[in-house]
Amino acid sequence: MSDLLRVMIVDDEHLARLRLKTLLAQSECPNIVVAEAGDAGQALAAFRSTDGSPDVAVDLVLLDIQMPGPDGLKLAEYLRVLPNPPAVVFVTAHAGHALQAFELDAVDYLTKPVRLDRLTAALCRCAKRRVPAVLASESEETMLVAQDRGRLVRVPASQVIYLKAELKYVTLRTAEHSHVLDQSLSELEAQLGGRFVRVHRNALVARSAMKALERRGDDAEGGENWAVQVQPTGEWLAVSRRQVATVRDVMAGRSPGP
Repeated sequence: MSDLLRVMIVDDEHLARLRLKTLLAQSECPNIVVAEAGDAGQALAAFRSTDGSPDVAVDLVLLDIQMPGPDGLKLAEYLRVLPNPPAVVFVTAHAGHALQAFELDAVDYLTKPVRLDRLTAALCRCAKRRVPAVLASESEETMLVAQDRGRLVRVPASQVIYLKAELKYVTLRTAEHSHVLDQSLSELEAQLGGRFVRVHRNALVARSAMKALERRGDDAEGGENWAVQVQPTGEWLAVSRRQVATVRDVMAGRSPGP
């Protein structure tokens, strides 16, 4: 499997395309520009012209909005119904189309002049969308893709101790490192299946990492406070009252009830 993101640049200005290519070359996220187009018509022709295949092999389209002929929003509408639609990041001088862009499931909306850090962040999000699906076809091991100082890090699910929602992000904890994800816990729970248990509305814990379950005093309303200790870090994570029975069953080797 190639780690490269295959990128198409669609912009009617040659200098704008050249600048994006320069920034892509400087980005820490591996990528390769496989096609360029000066308008929506040229882009559509590229998608339709590869060995009779319905679409060219593109993972990401960096797409301007205001161009001669059909604009970038119209092109995005077409791309999203392809059998294997590429991710779309809008790159435009106009901020007024952001709502429409995200209604089309755009990964990001960058305004010109584009900064390298913003472009890199968008590439990371696109790669994170792509990698789990690609890896799933090659290996039974589920991989999570986290960000670490502007680069992507693949973490096998078997190494994850817990996932905890904090503010806008989710912290992924392994025995040696903490990483940041921008997926929701609900998405991660669906991706990871039954190997992890929801112990609290803000935390998923690996079944194999649960070491101890203890009552840790009472709350202000007289209810019981419970926590689960995880190994090998020894940390304690809060367990909601409704999940205590589930955690107890998992630790006793029983399947949790409905």
